[in-house]
Amino acid sequence: MQGLPDRVAAHMTRHVLVEPGDCILAGVSGGMDSVCLLSVLRGLAPKGGFRLIVAHLNHGLRGPDADADAEFVAGLAREWDLPCVVERVDVPALARDRRLSLEEAARHARYAFLARAAGERGARFVAVAHHQDDQAETVLMHFLRGSGPAGLRGMLPLMSLTDYWSEPGGSEFDAAPLLLRPLLSVPRAEIAAYCREHGLAWRTDASNADMRHYRNRLRHELLPVLAGYNPRINEVLARTAEVMAGDYEVLETLAEEEFAELAILTVPDVVAFEQERLLLLPPGLQRALIRMSVRHLRSHLRDVNWEHVERALETVRVGAHGDAATIAGGLELRIDRGLAQIGPEGALPRSMLAPLRPRLSAAVVVPAPGALPLADGWRVEVDALGRADLPADWEYNADPWTAYLDAEAAGAALTLRPRLPGDRFRPLGLGGHTVRVNEFMINEHLPATERPDWPLLVGACGILWVCGYRVDDAAAVKPSTQHIWRVRFRR
Repeated sequence: MQGLPDRVAAHMTRHVLVEPGDCILAGVSGGMDSVCLLSVLRGLAPKGGFRLIVAHLNHGLRGPDADADAEFVAGLAREWDLPCVVERVDVPALARDRRLSLEEAARHARYAFLARAAGERGARFVAVAHHQDDQAETVLMHFLRGSGPAGLRGMLPLMSLTDYWSEPGGSEFDAAPLLLRPLLSVPRAEIAAYCREHGLAWRTDASNADMRHYRNRLRHELLPVLAGYNPRINEVLARTAEVMAGDYEVLETLAEEEFAELAILTVPDVVAFEQERLLLLPPGLQRALIRMSVRHLRSHLRDVNWEHVERALETVRVGAHGDAATIAGGLELRIDRGLAQIGPEGALPRSMLAPLRPRLSAAVVVPAPGALPLADGWRVEVDALGRADLPADWEYNADPWTAYLDAEAAGAALTLRPRLPGDRFRPLGLGGHTVRVNEFMINEHLPATERPDWPLLVGACGILWVCGYRVDDAAAVKPSTQHIWRVRFRR
């Protein structure tokens, strides 16, 4: 049977290339798992050609016991002739200041310390001692909380430390260290056997038996029950994590491709999608794009609640103009003229149509009926319809880039052009009153930079349609209208 150091070496070779001259900073708590990790890495270092640094954080939670842990780790580093960095942080104060649970504050402090210590010392990797049993507990915990693929993949053997932890303001170091878990495929029983065989001493944290902690109840109560159904439950859960990690990688690759294709990022701190195009995707990709948008806007957020994602997608499916759903991190999804916009809650712009239209530098003649290619991959199409050809919901047309016009009032000579000084039209719904086109655009919150080359459709009775917004009253389809132009912009 392959020894534990050989298994760890094979695991590292599979997931990461540690090159000669690399530096690994090992997070050592003083417990059995981290002492085993340090011992194994110390043995592999000469052959692998990497440097090893010991790092320990005193969380200030267990009084004299925590101080003794720090002294133990520092002494072990001296005994093994390894450089060591030890720091202390007041986790209870951090939890109060940031309104976090003690567990979350301790995790935040620990990874902040490891990231900083690695960055200051030029360490490319931060190694921690999570093992197969920890992985099983993590997958089960996420399952019980209703997680999707991202949670069921558990802990990854290698990832950027900023993917697991990051400050809202970002890191002060150019290249974030990689978080490495060399023992992730090793059961706790093998770690204990290795430590006994090599006569290693370690510290015991009494809080690991405190049943008030959720993870401890899983470890000591639920997993033993599940082992009665399958004695290899930890191995099965760890294998599930590996399978889900592979499937998630496929989904993430597809989502990145769709995000690059569909996401509209021209407005700061806002991600938007065309509502109809988003709904054409499978539900799994829709969820992935919502989560990816949140990560794009709030990279420090680790979890997005399932209910928030589903509520956002329900708003995409059935929401009308102005409907909104809260997501997470102060973000919301709001429907605006056929766009699903994700941005700061209560502060989303009322219109982001500008990125979704062609820019007109000069007037162009539009064939009626017919089609005309425009800039940026757009085209405008004019179809001749009879009254009976109108769709049942034409009066409640949800597509801002489709208009139905009275063909006789509009005439056959149609032109698309930018706005001209003094342009006026009669917006449908204002009882035939005329308004300046520029004032209309201001009232619709169209940015000033977008107004000069915004497309206007002009015909026999003047401006027929401020495209994307409102048709002219004289050109609108009326009960007596029999011949209709359907004008559509397509990309």
